[in-house]
Amino acid sequence: MNEAPASPRPPEHPGHPARPASAAQSGIWFNESLTDCGAVHNIAFTVRLDGDLDIPALRRACAAVVRTHWQLGCAVQDRAGVPHLVPAPVQPPELAVEPERPDALRAYTAAPFDLARGPLFRPVLQVIGPRAHRLLLNVHHIVFDGLSMETFVTDLAARYEAETAGGDPGPPVPVPEEPAGAEEERIAAKLPAARAYWAHHPVGDDDVVLPGLERPAEGVSDGATVEFRLPDELRARLRPLAERIGVSRFELLTAAFHAVLFRYGNKTPVTALDLGTRTPGQSRHIGVHVNELPFASAPEGGTPFEDFARAVRAGLRELYEVREVPLGRTGARFRPGVALAPVTMSYRRMGPAPRFGGLDASVEWQISNNTARNALRVELTDSADGFDVMIQYPPDAMTREGAESVGRHWRAVLDHVTAAPATPLADLPLLAGDERERLLTGWNDTARDYPARTVPELIAEHAARTPDAVAVVHADRRLTYAELDADAARLAARLHGKGIGKGALVAVRASRSERLLVALLGILKAGAAYVPLDAEYPGERLKYVMEDSRAVVELTDADLEPSADDGPAAPAAAGPPAPDDLAYVIYTSGSTGRPKGVQIEHRSLTNLLHSVEELLGARPADTWLALTSVSFDISGLELFLPLITGATVVVASESQTRDGAELGALAARHAVTHVQATPTGWAMLLDSGFDAPGVTALVGGEALPLAFARRLRPTVARLVNVYGPTETTIWSTSQEIGPAPERVTIGRPLANTRTYVLDERLSPVPPGVPGDLYIAGAGLARGYVGRPDLDGERFPPGPYGPAGSRMYRTGDRVRHRPDGQLEFLGRSDDQIKLRGYRIELGEIESRLLAADGVDRSAVAVRDGRLVGYHVGGADPGGLRRELAAALPAYMVPEVFVALDALPTTPNGKLDRAALPEPPESAAAASAGADSPLEAVREIWCEVLRLPTLGDTEDLFDLGGHSITMTQISTRILERLDVDVPLSAYFDEPTVRGIAAVVADLQEAQ
Repeated sequence: MNEAPASPRPPEHPGHPARPASAAQSGIWFNESLTDCGAVHNIAFTVRLDGDLDIPALRRACAAVVRTHWQLGCAVQDRAGVPHLVPAPVQPPELAVEPERPDALRAYTAAPFDLARGPLFRPVLQVIGPRAHRLLLNVHHIVFDGLSMETFVTDLAARYEAETAGGDPGPPVPVPEEPAGAEEERIAAKLPAARAYWAHHPVGDDDVVLPGLERPAEGVSDGATVEFRLPDELRARLRPLAERIGVSRFELLTAAFHAVLFRYGNKTPVTALDLGTRTPGQSRHIGVHVNELPFASAPEGGTPFEDFARAVRAGLRELYEVREVPLGRTGARFRPGVALAPVTMSYRRMGPAPRFGGLDASVEWQISNNTARNALRVELTDSADGFDVMIQYPPDAMTREGAESVGRHWRAVLDHVTAAPATPLADLPLLAGDERERLLTGWNDTARDYPARTVPELIAEHAARTPDAVAVVHADRRLTYAELDADAARLAARLHGKGIGKGALVAVRASRSERLLVALLGILKAGAAYVPLDAEYPGERLKYVMEDSRAVVELTDADLEPSADDGPAAPAAAGPPAPDDLAYVIYTSGSTGRPKGVQIEHRSLTNLLHSVEELLGARPADTWLALTSVSFDISGLELFLPLITGATVVVASESQTRDGAELGALAARHAVTHVQATPTGWAMLLDSGFDAPGVTALVGGEALPLAFARRLRPTVARLVNVYGPTETTIWSTSQEIGPAPERVTIGRPLANTRTYVLDERLSPVPPGVPGDLYIAGAGLARGYVGRPDLDGERFPPGPYGPAGSRMYRTGDRVRHRPDGQLEFLGRSDDQIKLRGYRIELGEIESRLLAADGVDRSAVAVRDGRLVGYHVGGADPGGLRRELAAALPAYMVPEVFVALDALPTTPNGKLDRAALPEPPESAAAASAGADSPLEAVREIWCEVLRLPTLGDTEDLFDLGGHSITMTQISTRILERLDVDVPLSAYFDEPTVRGIAAVVADLQEAQ
């Protein structure tokens, strides 16, 4: 190793005056102005040099390459809103030499550049050993791209050889630049074609479905990486396949990735692609000669992959024709940013490492800068040494397991199509055998062997074993197990006397008292099934239920009082009901407004009761509070589970169920150990001061927000989140919420229950990918009353269970967590599309509930506006700021409405349809002559070169783009002393909208 004094720093670039930034450079500069980009634009790579390295010669070679490529010595200067490249005030540093440190690479790549000051190139030489060195190179993307790496290394190697060969290598010769204005001429020539192209091609949604993507990811954030190398055997099969299909390797890879996105549920997959824009004369240029453009495909499930790949090729060839035109110049509606789609992809082919005289050289072309842009970035480097893949993702929005599975699924598709390219897209396998087995079988290993006895039999056993134990309490009245069983037997005998027995339906419209239990149990003992009626429902609905169910009789309070005509209790003549007999029929709201009767058999009811008994460790010493309307199916758990376990049930009156304070007092008076309620019901209890550290709390019927779980959990001994549709018998899954919850899921399936997360073709989706929840197993209802058409729709055959099995399509969207827990994402019909964005209302409601001063929350769309409703003393301005910090702009409600209480249905659930209309929005900025409105209008006309301009004309429709925005903002700052953030132009792209922003900022000054 030859060490000598360093050569002097290179002089400033002569003959290189300030030049306007290119289109690509302007876009990068605009993004840096728009937000803190950190190190997202840093391009880092390394050159490993083994042998006797001449460090001074390498220093001279590095300095010469910088002088050859003048942009490496530049900075960026803002001139009236237009960026220019100028010689940097501080020239590139000499090649620093330092010992290798474990943390050096990460710190080196993460260090941001100062565009205004420069330099934008940073070299460091690490000493690994006596004859081993690593050259670390970090360059800002505004003067560098992927092909620049190869050019730089090639030029550096050639200059190093010249420096070490002896003699004078001569001064470096700068690479000539193309004439000023040449790029603008090319863009202008292609602009009509580009506008025509983007008028007929989708830019794409700002959302994407990916495994483990837990929230929308926009902009720059700290990033993590998943890196792997394609197996050489697979890589070798790519070229023959591409030639056979008639596509390039890049087009093949893009098609395979779009096929994966399609299988995740993206109907129109979009990836932003880095497309090269170098002209033949720029082949040796170092600089940024790429244009990122979104590419959308249109896959269909039945299309063979090879045909889809050809369609992708055709689509890309259309895009190549307009690749030089920045998207912002075309009038296409999009929001500029560090990435033009949630998923971006780059592909570069690199030659072998160049020869450094006397040294063994190897290049690592792909170094992570530890940032993430939007949801996912996939970088593909196809070099002489191998095919490397780096997936960058935001760990605060996406799980590592999800990012790893993207790479795994993409490899699986490539592996399959190289052997069977005619496979339809919908049949391309994403899941390996073990992953598929875990989804279908491993996480559904719930089999239990419960006694084949029905509820009347189980209660009768306790009546015989502990006849004097208290079974039911209401007000000051009690029924022992013996009394309850005897009274129910007498009622059963009366029903039999009227010819009512096995297979009959008996309607029950009774007050909440101990006699309600007598009614339900008596009907079951008679072998009939009960149909609960809520007296608060409209008469028309009650009439419909009676007629549709064909109930043979209706029992009211008068029918349930003990009668002198009743004889002694006796066993029912027909014996106990069989497991496959009906236990009850519950009427639920229909999507078309027509209620539907769900038929539940005894076997399903007892399976649920035994499953929850096992889950909770239920025992005779327990006391349950019954507070749910009997017309709501979850009442079956709180009424019957205590009775089949020898415990006590305390029945709250109608008035008590509506008063949190009275319910709390009732629970305290009877030392209640178990309470079940919806989140809305629990909120009523907590608002009234409920605090019962000995109570086991079950919460279900609505999604449980994390913020509310954190509020409820400290007030109870145990908190169990339960989930299940009426059609699968009350509850189907559960999760125990720990003392310090970080996440709420609906957990795993209960005993003898199987859950499947499937796509439209009923194929299992990978963990982390949203899908439709289907439930199978012992809890399935017999079907709907008189609705065979609906039975076929909602209870399709079960492809993954025993022969002849069925499953229930819940209409709920869920995904599997890596540990098998099910995460509830919302109803399919609660997922809305607003201004092109897919929005889950439940996610906004959870964020709103977590805000300070919010006790209850709801979100709805009214007249095309997203409206947030809240109960509590929160300030609307504070809510807007708090939500804006946590959610994308399109998910922040436009209006916040404070309510004294949220409207609820008789079952205690949120009644979203009853949320009131919001007040009219405030008037826009004043139109006075000296108002911000006229000042902003004048500036817009100047920048856009228009004689006049309306209040509501759209900036993007007028041809505005990133530089236009910066010029407008610069003039507003100069004349009105207000610094309008560039993001405002995407939210309010009109004169009136920006004037309102200016007025708000002036008021805040």
